[in-house]
Amino acid sequence: MSQNLKNGSHTEEKKVIFMPSGRREEIEAGTSLLDAARNMGVEIESICGGKLTCGKCMVRIEDGVFQKHGITSSPNNVTPPSEKEQKLLERMGNTDYRLSCQCFVEGDVLAFVPEEARAQKQVIRKAASDKQIEIKAAVRKVYVEVDTAELGEHRGDWGRLQDALAQQWELENLDIDWLVLRRLQSVLRADDWRVTVTIWQDREVIEVQPGYVEGTYGLAVDIGSTTIAGYLCNLRTGEVVATESQMNPQITYGEDLMSRVSFAMTDKDGTDKMHKAVIKALNSIAAKITAQVDLKAKDIQDAVFVGNTTMTHLLLGINPIELGGAPFALATRDAMDVRARELGVRLHQGARIHVLPSEAGHVGGDNVSALISEEPYLQTDEQILMVDIGTNAEITLGNQTIMYSASSPTGPAFEGAQIAYGMRAAPGAIERVRIDPETKVGRFRVIGEERWSTEWQLGDDVPEFERPGQLAAGICGSGIIEVITEMFLAGIILADGKFNPALAEHERVAFDGRSGKYMLATAAESRTGEPIYVTQDDVRAIQLAKAALYAGCKLLMNRAGVAAVDRIVLAGAFGSFIDTKYAMLLGLIPDCELPKVTAAGNAAGDGARFALLNKDKRTEAQRIAEWVTYVETAVDPSFQDEFVGAIAIPHATDPFPHLSDVLATAVQTAPAGGEAGDGGGRRRRRRRK
Repeated sequence: MSQNLKNGSHTEEKKVIFMPSGRREEIEAGTSLLDAARNMGVEIESICGGKLTCGKCMVRIEDGVFQKHGITSSPNNVTPPSEKEQKLLERMGNTDYRLSCQCFVEGDVLAFVPEEARAQKQVIRKAASDKQIEIKAAVRKVYVEVDTAELGEHRGDWGRLQDALAQQWELENLDIDWLVLRRLQSVLRADDWRVTVTIWQDREVIEVQPGYVEGTYGLAVDIGSTTIAGYLCNLRTGEVVATESQMNPQITYGEDLMSRVSFAMTDKDGTDKMHKAVIKALNSIAAKITAQVDLKAKDIQDAVFVGNTTMTHLLLGINPIELGGAPFALATRDAMDVRARELGVRLHQGARIHVLPSEAGHVGGDNVSALISEEPYLQTDEQILMVDIGTNAEITLGNQTIMYSASSPTGPAFEGAQIAYGMRAAPGAIERVRIDPETKVGRFRVIGEERWSTEWQLGDDVPEFERPGQLAAGICGSGIIEVITEMFLAGIILADGKFNPALAEHERVAFDGRSGKYMLATAAESRTGEPIYVTQDDVRAIQLAKAALYAGCKLLMNRAGVAAVDRIVLAGAFGSFIDTKYAMLLGLIPDCELPKVTAAGNAAGDGARFALLNKDKRTEAQRIAEWVTYVETAVDPSFQDEFVGAIAIPHATDPFPHLSDVLATAVQTAPAGGEAGDGGGRRRRRRRK
């Protein structure tokens, strides 16, 4: 129980939720939020130990009704700030936040922990690929020498610059940003009428600088439901000079898309709150990414943003309410070019943000971006299934002849949410799992620790260098896929997902009535000192998520008239870090030859980068968005049948002719060091010795 109690003893419990981790518990009233976080395994930075000196343990108390979480939160549901806390926050410029060590729970609270206050930073897995693209940027710099003004010559300085651009670069019919026009005369005269002009799309002058100036930079951003990833690019060379990522702060208002649409419906300021949250995050990314290379956000002169339809609506400040029900109408399907300053995104004053087009109600610019990165529409004969797995999965199938697309509401389970001990990909998260089919004992590997848990040395008498760098804090998305598949392979759960009643007396399995749970990590292996379990509800959540994804794939296969696909491409951060054989063993994806199931990395981010570096890709994106045939899974009469069949592991009826090959790969003997895919073989050899 917490040691920080206010106003004596309390027995009443209040609901406390921390975002973006999603951890929630009933907490005794009077407990500080810092202690509540520690009890729940949410690590908040606190150097001074609650003495009001470091100011590190910041949280933002959200205000409003959060139906997704079943909570009404208010800053009034914690004790008010003291004068000392208020002064410290004002000095830090963080008056929208509170210090968790000084907030004592008096009612239900939803608290957002900003990135700078998290002791364990999330591992963002959306790195740019090394794919190359022909450079044909929308923004370029040209150097010109302009005629000087003379008495009796009345063209005007803008006219003189226009003539110089036409004569020296064949650039005609240009406009000029009025902010540039305001200071044009002084700039022209600063270096004897020699200037460098920055031009957008050969249509508008967005900057004029004295003399000869090099360096043009652009920003490509993938605005995911969970993660926002940015790539700073040199627009002349195409080089990715810096990357920066962070959690999407909108997750506070809902972990999946429909919950955010619901928040926009139920809170009169919901759209504005989520719009401002993402703009603030984008400004943070722009500032941090440029600081890495000694630039400033104002040096970014062009940008391409991609996201699903809900993310795009909220980026533009458009209420996404129409996406919440049939006919799922978009405000616009087309690409847009918006001045960054009009959105409140602090880039160069003349920078445009190009927002890639959407395909339909729930397949947005992120899917179009992935398509122009992978280009399955150029294949002549293979049927390629491309799946971007997230809280809302986007699926495409086809080739040069015709392509179909769909979305599937997989929910946040693949991100570690809705899982009893789930967490996002951060140090200490279990990401790889192997279970011995004989003993049912699991071993695992966590992010930040290269050794498997069976190689850890535990105990107070163990030298520091032999102890694990990270104990287990929870289970991330790739880990939950592997542990459930391994539980099935080891006979802990059956094909219907239920726990095997024959193991009721096993030390690793416990039953509460008919509902079972499996101990993956012991108390000694856990950071909290309590075992980490996989519950029946966890298994069911993954079954429902994978069934929704598989059913979406089958709908497209049925529409295309194909019984099998030739190749599967897994896109997105999650799709890139799950083991493909486990994806197939679980029945997450249809049967396919395992070598032809590949990961594409952050294909949406790559596509955004391509559109940033080559303006022809923007035209191509618009064409593809209009060409792809969208299949509405929500109203397809066969979706429910496909969904029900896909709940079983791997499937109730569909054949998996390549499954034996996949299974053989999954249980092969490991090389020394316990690499993924060993199926526990190395551990069994040790035991026999």
